[in-house]
Amino acid sequence: MGTCDKINAIIRNNLSLILTLLGVALGLGVGFAIRPAHPSESVLMWLGLPGQLYLRLLKMMIVPLVVCSVISGTSSLDPKANGKISMVSFVFIFSTNTIGAILGVLAFIAFKPGNSNQKLVAKSSLLSRSVETQDIFADLLRNLVPDNLFEASFQQTVTTYVPITTLNATSNETITSFKRSSGFNRGPNLIGLIFACTLLGIAAASLRDKGKPVIDFFESSTQILIAVLRWFLWTTPLGVLSLILVAVANIKDIGVIFGDLGMHVLAVTVALLLQQLVIMPILYLALTKRNPYKHLAAISRALLTSFAATSTAVVLPEMLHACEVKLGADRRIARFVIPFSIALSANGSAVFIACSCLFISNFTGTYPSADIIATVGVLSALAALAIPSVPSASIVTILMILTTLLIPVEPIALLLAVEFFLDRLRTASNTMGHTMGAMVTHTFCKNTIRPLGSSPHDSNEIKLEISRDPSSSGYGSKADVREERNSNGVQTCT
Repeated sequence: MGTCDKINAIIRNNLSLILTLLGVALGLGVGFAIRPAHPSESVLMWLGLPGQLYLRLLKMMIVPLVVCSVISGTSSLDPKANGKISMVSFVFIFSTNTIGAILGVLAFIAFKPGNSNQKLVAKSSLLSRSVETQDIFADLLRNLVPDNLFEASFQQTVTTYVPITTLNATSNETITSFKRSSGFNRGPNLIGLIFACTLLGIAAASLRDKGKPVIDFFESSTQILIAVLRWFLWTTPLGVLSLILVAVANIKDIGVIFGDLGMHVLAVTVALLLQQLVIMPILYLALTKRNPYKHLAAISRALLTSFAATSTAVVLPEMLHACEVKLGADRRIARFVIPFSIALSANGSAVFIACSCLFISNFTGTYPSADIIATVGVLSALAALAIPSVPSASIVTILMILTTLLIPVEPIALLLAVEFFLDRLRTASNTMGHTMGAMVTHTFCKNTIRPLGSSPHDSNEIKLEISRDPSSSGYGSKADVREERNSNGVQTCT
């Protein structure tokens, strides 16, 4: 009877995870089963509709949750601690992006994908004028300081090239040139919102009593939004089943995937697994002195959800829950670092970008030289800072790097054939990087911030409140204090 109770308890505690795994298995099985029947576009639309609705439910709450969590988190920090938290998290993000780019380069050197191919794929209708390397970093700075917070919630600045056609009067020929212009791309400008909300949170904290109503409002809003999102996340098994089913059923040519691209997929997969299971755990253990595999177990639900959704932004509430509740991170640190990481961190994408650029160079018949390999590594590490948290965003970055290095871009169409798998794998890697970044920052900064619910003067207020309440026993007072410590993440066991 005791064993049965334990099994039932394990099932109840992990029911959501078990159902999500079942959804993954059913999605793969049903997808491969119906693929030979070549389902029509209408059938695939209805099969994929539950997955689309699932993503829309989660995306609906992303901007409000980022705004509320960043303001409530930073408003509880003093400026000195806030500066240290920002610096530690950015150094970790840039370091892991760099490690990812190096792993991508090493994977290419080890496997040499594309070496056996002798012809190019048909040219795809890509942009005739791609953005330059400098444009993506200029856009990063423009998005960092948005000129309209309302617009930043649904669009971001992006450099575009407008074609200008002129007629040469002498030769009577039409000449087309391109003019650089600042346009907009659909999708929330998370880095701009984080920057603005950080300033608002610091300002609210500096006003002390006058800013307290605003702080209380955003803290309450954060809890409400997380509760609503956790309701939505019970639909994850159905959403995962739908998304994976349609992705598998849409595969047109299995031979292309497991033939010409097989070695490239193997190289990227090995590099990502090495990153997730060896490199990142070693770094995490060295910096936090915590068991990295217990960390992986704690974020397993977030990993599975991000694998299905191909976006780290939609698993923000799961990452926050894992770090705050399961891993004991200070909620103020977690609610700042994780949205910050979503905007800047893409260590898994850096692996894919570096290896894919070199693969395409090799595929076109030119094995990349040492200077090209080094340049691709540097550009991949830097460009990973500006990848938006949307599916297949890395393809645009690969296009930018190839154009910069004058490498033919037509074979990018090949990458789309395996995007359904590699995009999911690198998104899961990014998710792990976000949560590890939060825990590393917590380790280095937990002693520089004051305990939750305290201020330079409220320790006396707490003692006074306990002494004035004659009905509260000593046991009750100790329990209250213990709960306060738990919310600070210092002591997680009650």
